[in-house]
Amino acid sequence: MTAERKRDTREKILLGGIVIKAGLSKADRAFLLGGLIELAKLTPGSAEHKRLCDIGEDAFKATSLDGIPSHIEEAPE
Repeated sequence: MTAERKRDTREKILLGGIVIKAGLSKADRAFLLGGLIELAKLTPGSAEHKRLCDIGEDAFKATSLDGIPSHIEEAPE
C-alpha cells in the first residue's frame, strides 16, 4: 500500500468516526451529503461557522454524546 493510499484510508476512517460520534451512522446518505454540501457553503470565520465549531469542539472533548439531542431517524430499509 502506498503512503498516499494509507493517508487517504486514514482520512476516510477519521471522517467516518466523526459521522458515528455525531450519531448519524444510521442517517440517509443523501441527507448526510446534502448537509455537508450546505456546511461547505459557510464562510470560515462567520458567526454560524464559529457556533458550529464550538459545538464540535465540545463534542470532541466529551467522552460520549449523552445529553446532545439527536434529531435523526434511522434511514428506511
